[in-house]
Amino acid sequence: MFRYDRSGQQMPLNWKKSSMSYSSGGCVEVAAESRGLIRVRDSKNPKGPVLGFAPAEWDAFVSGVRKGELTVDKELAQTKQL
Repeated sequence: MFRYDRSGQQMPLNWKKSSMSYSSGGCVEVAAESRGLIRVRDSKNPKGPVLGFAPAEWDAFVSGVRKGELTVDKELAQTKQL
């Protein structure tokens, strides 16, 4: 996946990992495309699937996380190894 500079040249995406991520690597990386799409991937599998979100979708997700609206059931997480 690439982003494009003002001249139309392809440039690799600038992936960022949260400063709150675990040292075991169990986290996601996020990058913004020049078209505005937000890309998300598993940091342990950088060549694996990449999700794409519109800016409004990403903003709603981040807002929900910050407000504590999104939770993981601890029992389910242990079962599914989340």
